[in-house]
Amino acid sequence: MQSQFLAAINQLCDEKNIPKDTVIETIKAALRAAYKKDYGTKDQEVDVELDDNSGLATVYLLKTVVKKVEDEDLEISPAEAKKYDKKAKLGDTVKIDVTPMNYGRIAAQAAKQVIIQRVQEAERDVMYEMFKDRENELINAVVHRVDGRNIYLNLDDRITTNLPYEQQIPGEKYYAGQRIKLYLDRVIKTTKGPELLISRTHKNLVKKLLELEIPEIKSGLVEVKSIARDPGVRCKVGVSSSDEKIDPIGSCVGQKGVRVQNIMDELGGERIDIIQWYENMEEYIKTALAPAKTTVIQLFDKEKRAKVFVQPDQRPLAIGKQGQNVRLASILTGWEIDILDISEYEGDKSKAKAKKEEKIVAETIEELGINDELVEKLKTANLTLVEQLRGLSAKDLSEVEGIDKDGAKEIADAVKKTK
Repeated sequence: MQSQFLAAINQLCDEKNIPKDTVIETIKAALRAAYKKDYGTKDQEVDVELDDNSGLATVYLLKTVVKKVEDEDLEISPAEAKKYDKKAKLGDTVKIDVTPMNYGRIAAQAAKQVIIQRVQEAERDVMYEMFKDRENELINAVVHRVDGRNIYLNLDDRITTNLPYEQQIPGEKYYAGQRIKLYLDRVIKTTKGPELLISRTHKNLVKKLLELEIPEIKSGLVEVKSIARDPGVRCKVGVSSSDEKIDPIGSCVGQKGVRVQNIMDELGGERIDIIQWYENMEEYIKTALAPAKTTVIQLFDKEKRAKVFVQPDQRPLAIGKQGQNVRLASILTGWEIDILDISEYEGDKSKAKAKKEEKIVAETIEELGINDELVEKLKTANLTLVEQLRGLSAKDLSEVEGIDKDGAKEIADAVKKTK
């Protein structure tokens, strides 16, 4: 009858898809090392046998039969060898049972350590083989366990891994048994073994979900040109169609918005704006800033910078809460976008060119004389020019992330002094 020890090894090997011979041999190696450390010397030749029925370990010291013994750790005389093997002759290897009395406890502990190590190594190897050809793909996962910020996931019902905190959607709640989709960016090899770079915040997660949900994108009739994402809050997606008969926005949104709504639900309610992509950058910037309405757009190709002039009532909408709308539009188009009041635009062609350029040149926020911390907060919100701040009230400015009421009042007062 098979021992519980070996039965457990067999079950583990079956469940984890680990070769049994590999585990047994690794356990033997650990037992050999344990014997040499506690009872023998590092130069000795040691062998270990595991009984298939009892699971007991027997330790043998291996010595070669020689005429003259020069190394007692490795050699044995013919007369001494006859005590262990009556047929022993010169050149033979004699096995001497040197199993310590309390070796069962040592063997069990060594076997436990080896099994834990082998399971971890085998799982990493299996993980690498399973996912090495699946980079840039959508992965289905089930939340296995939640421990504070640590989220442990089960992938394909075989691999358990961790979703790093920085790759989790801010504010998203996870619970055991929850089914989620992940983006597998890369599979890399580290000193600790293979590692999966998985994410819930990567912009390509949105792209893969669009391909999954929208047949026109999967078939290539509708192409995703660019994506700008603020995970968990808002995402802008620029799309175009290679077929004039196909409306790219309508295809993505779906009847009554059901297609895009499914993706939003998967991302915890993250708002997704589907935007028509244009090769003409002026048109693309205009649509990227929606729902704000633009009046005049000036492009500076060399710097890849655009000045967008809007009506006063459209400025807060164009900038967005905490500068989100203009920031996402900048990422989506790949251009730096400055939102300015229409009153700052010099559109009278009758005036001299020098005068026009003088009006267009903008003061930077560093010239306002406000503290460096406020300057950095404004830059983060893509508000780098004084012209962008004109027309914004202290209340509007307090909506910028990191700026309180006092800071907003300080900025507003400084802007007034520049007029």
